[in-house]
Amino acid sequence: MVAELSAVGGNGRVRAREEELAVLEAVGQRVLWLSTAIIDHANRVRPNPSGLKVGGHQASSASMTSIMTALWFHALTAEDRVSVKPHASPVLHAINYLLGELDESYLTTLRAFGGLQSYPSRSKDPDPVDYSTGSVGIGATAPLWGALARRYVEGRFGGAGRGRQYSLLGDAELDEGAIWEAIQDPMVPGLGEVVWVVDLNRQSLDRVVPGIAANRLQGMFAAAGWQVITLKYGHALRELFARPGGEALHARIDAMDNAEYQRLLRCSAEELRERLPGTGSTAGPIADLILSLDDASLPAALRNLGGHDIGALMDAFDSVDDTRPTVIFAYTVKGYGLPTEGHPQNHSSLLTADQMRTLAERLGTDPDQPWANFPDGSPEAARCAAAAGRLRRPGHAARQVPAVPADLARPAPTGSGNTQQALGRVLLDLTRRAPEAAARIVTVSPDVSSSTNLGGWLNKVGVWSPTERPNWFADDAETILQWRERPTGQHVELGIAETNLVGLLGELGATWSRWGQPLLPIGVVYDPFVNRALEPWSFGIYAGGQSILVGTPSGVTLAPEGGAHQSITTPSLGIEQPGCVTFEPAFAIDTEWCLLAALGNLGKPEGSSAYLRLSTRPVDQSAADVPSDPAARERRRRQVTAGAYRLRRHENPVVTLAAMGALVPEALAAADRLAALGHGADVVCVTSPDLLFRALQARRGLSQDPSWVLDQVFPADRATPLVTVVDGHPHTLAFLGTIHNTPVTTLGVTRFGQSGSIEDVYRYHGIDTDSLITAALDLVD
Repeated sequence: MVAELSAVGGNGRVRAREEELAVLEAVGQRVLWLSTAIIDHANRVRPNPSGLKVGGHQASSASMTSIMTALWFHALTAEDRVSVKPHASPVLHAINYLLGELDESYLTTLRAFGGLQSYPSRSKDPDPVDYSTGSVGIGATAPLWGALARRYVEGRFGGAGRGRQYSLLGDAELDEGAIWEAIQDPMVPGLGEVVWVVDLNRQSLDRVVPGIAANRLQGMFAAAGWQVITLKYGHALRELFARPGGEALHARIDAMDNAEYQRLLRCSAEELRERLPGTGSTAGPIADLILSLDDASLPAALRNLGGHDIGALMDAFDSVDDTRPTVIFAYTVKGYGLPTEGHPQNHSSLLTADQMRTLAERLGTDPDQPWANFPDGSPEAARCAAAAGRLRRPGHAARQVPAVPADLARPAPTGSGNTQQALGRVLLDLTRRAPEAAARIVTVSPDVSSSTNLGGWLNKVGVWSPTERPNWFADDAETILQWRERPTGQHVELGIAETNLVGLLGELGATWSRWGQPLLPIGVVYDPFVNRALEPWSFGIYAGGQSILVGTPSGVTLAPEGGAHQSITTPSLGIEQPGCVTFEPAFAIDTEWCLLAALGNLGKPEGSSAYLRLSTRPVDQSAADVPSDPAARERRRRQVTAGAYRLRRHENPVVTLAAMGALVPEALAAADRLAALGHGADVVCVTSPDLLFRALQARRGLSQDPSWVLDQVFPADRATPLVTVVDGHPHTLAFLGTIHNTPVTTLGVTRFGQSGSIEDVYRYHGIDTDSLITAALDLVD
């Protein structure tokens, strides 16, 4: 009797599973139709007066529909986050539509102004998007840094939950070096909430990927400590392999070159019976085996890969080991279910009107009503409603960042010092003067903490680690930097890979919008390597991450280093980066004010990121000539944080020297010598060419930024010819001449650096005091 009941129960579970799979298959087919139709409408239906290509990726979307259907309608929870590969954005929008998260009116707006974006965007799409993607490799790795950010927030402040972090990426995306830099970082092996799903369709943009690289890729992930799950074949093929001759067929397909397999996908059943058996002793058994399949079943069986088997995908998601990162290699066919499936040039191909009608008929939809949803009361509608309820996220009340003081009210520094040293001092001062704000600061560096003057900060706040680790050098009297790793630490040390650092910086800077818990992230890198980190940092800003990037030491002022280890283009890059304010202070007090202003702009909807370019050059701090009167000091602070201030005012100026950062001493020395020659010179210290440019644009009516700083620092009645000088490319400050349309000579660095003393290097690049004097005399004599 017990055995009979068990059998009945087992049969019931089997039937329930079959019914569930049937519903999910139907949902997946509707997702396939909607994603294809979204692209079709954008290209073939919507008016296009310009005739420019709109584009879209029907084939890339089709290969992902089963994976994303199984994930959203079976595995995901409300706490999970997903990064969707760029070319599958129509699939994401189709799913959000079925979940009731996207209004039907948007389905006709793919790549239209104000409509659905080309690639998933947290900041621009109207429906839920967890990670912005589009820059290959960056969106795929973002969930790694999102997992770290979630752990940091949850451990220190709570409210971030324990959800998984999924990345859906294409196999060609694994060519990106950023992928391998990320998975090898020492922080990553412990991130058990991370799950990557690789859409292994064996095609790139233009061709079938040569060779069989899957085994090598799987080995590389396994060596990095990841759980590796491979879904190569679906249930139909696996059942076929179990028949007589199946073992030979299995070996034949396994050994097959990618291109040969792709070519078979384009064959009729008759051609398959001729080509698939191959040659040799196994050809006969394979031919006999496939002879048992009818002309519809044979091509379908060949396409029955694991990435299209919803049951296998569900099992894979259910078997994830949460103690380590997981990668699922899901074999797919690019363009699965479309007339273009498997074609090596199907990447950007679009279905014709006739093909769309045929597809609609096969998928049971009406091409004249392309956006029809499942009928009320149907199992599919019920599944969508259940998923929508399960995935509905609670709102997070946005917390305000504790007030960051504008001025720490310390006496202006005297003696010799540099702006890099000031960074560490300000952070330590904040722990005493504004402890609530300081508690929100988290610093990140790629193994350069001590060499960028963060040592005192680290000793004070400790290094973040998900678990406390012993400090074996705590009793070593000669150890100055105390490396205390614990969950309460506020510094994250990554490996030497700048792309990882700014990836984490972007995610730490997005916690205010994800969980309502704002952080004040500061990343420190050597300034020459900002270029290496620029793209992922820019992408993090685009995705809503607000952070401060500190580049130090900078420029050819790092004279003994020489060569390409001296930054040239970074000052202008700071101006050009949207969503970011760039500062290059000359004195310690300027650094304090700029850093505090930048911190005050983080962690809120109207906030912005900042880039500080600092130097190790010792500078006489008394040259800052900070007013002692409180009101005058506050006026100076406002000017510093608005972009510039007049450091030297001559009674009868005939030239203005505008200098930035480490070159201000040269400008002051040049002004003294010019005065001795009978030529009065004003000296303007530029702290933010970015803000000055914005002010100039505002004066022209091109932005809403404040412009008052131009009237105070560059008043019309003191307009003179300008000499600008910067330890970077001279075009950084060239626009200053347009404030009053005065003659301008721009000095800076346009060649790769040389090793040597500062005097030798400055002379080589023409940014020394003599060069300033010569340029000024050329303008006024």
